[in-house]
Amino acid sequence: MAAKHFSHLFLLLSVGTLIVVRAEKTWCVAKPSSSQAELLENVNFACSQVDCRILEKGGACYSPDNLMNHASIAMNIYYQCKGRNPWNCHFGNTGLISLTDPSYGGCPYE
Repeated sequence: MAAKHFSHLFLLLSVGTLIVVRAEKTWCVAKPSSSQAELLENVNFACSQVDCRILEKGGACYSPDNLMNHASIAMNIYYQCKGRNPWNCHFGNTGLISLTDPSYGGCPYE
């Protein structure tokens, strides 16, 4: 019985390793179900820790000027600067890790 559990554990570790290897670049975005208050809290926290000038009026990521967009960008800047660890995108369970680059127009999610 123990050998059976061990083989499943090995399989899970192998799959986990495979996922890590394949996900070379990831991004952090805000969950669409997040409240406006949560999004504002995320922007304030992230921008107190990292440079969010890209979100200022006239900045590359200012438009569209809405809280969901600005929170996603601020959260991603924080996530990237802190080493792209899953816990750096948690934001009180309001962040999602994306495997697809959410950059748009002139706004790079780096």
